[in-house]
Amino acid sequence: MRTAFLMAPEGVEEIELTEPWKAVIRAGWNPQLVSTRAGQVRAYHHLEKAGRFTVDHVLAGDTAEAFDALVLPGGLANPDALRTDRRAVGFVRSFFEAGKPVAAICHAPWMLVEADVVRDRTLTSWPSLATDVRNAGGTWVDEEVHVCRAAPSTLVTSRKPADLDAFCAALVKEFVAT
Repeated sequence: MRTAFLMAPEGVEEIELTEPWKAVIRAGWNPQLVSTRAGQVRAYHHLEKAGRFTVDHVLAGDTAEAFDALVLPGGLANPDALRTDRRAVGFVRSFFEAGKPVAAICHAPWMLVEADVVRDRTLTSWPSLATDVRNAGGTWVDEEVHVCRAAPSTLVTSRKPADLDAFCAALVKEFVAT
């Protein structure tokens, strides 16, 4: 399963990238780091600089066609930067239009709000996004992990790094089921 991990050139929460990435590899799938610029992305541990990761694919009007699933790691700056990029927003929306599974953690549901795919869905996120989710027509819940199977795409969401074990287990289980 070719799995896209979408992130901005800077600002992703490192553990929210690395733990799902490892889960995808353990499942025998092919993770691909997708970004808006070539080169490397700079990860963070909260507000401190952390590792750099090499970009596998640069967005240029892409859709979900080349991938089987999408993971949206969080971090405050990562989705905030991505949601202003029409290519990134369109890329996220295309997974829902194609009925492919999506997983998002922490602040990453901002991308779902921006892509207008939250309406009539139930999801969780970092608590400060609850109003954004509700204003976009979704239902926000305070849960470690929430799976929404509303057609056409399955959506797996979690609140924070402490939820990563449950998030990774759920995304592998749901991605296989789709």
